[in-house]
Amino acid sequence: MGEISIKGISDYQIEQLHERARRNHRTLEAELRALIDFMVPPQESSITIEELGANARRLGLSTPSEAVRMIREDRDSR
Repeated sequence: MGEISIKGISDYQIEQLHERARRNHRTLEAELRALIDFMVPPQESSITIEELGANARRLGLSTPSEAVRMIREDRDSR
């Protein structure tokens, strides 16, 4: 597993990342890992469209508007 060092990050960006980590109950390092995993999923965690559909059904999603409602409720609860 590799390591990354990023130079030139502004104090504002660092402050915002710390705040985001706090809201998500993570350390800064865990938050950065989560952001990277979201943007570029690890190869071994790829998911098929069938698995994605099964996950949506397991969550009780039946329509796109239902998914939007759940996302908004989660966002508004923070």
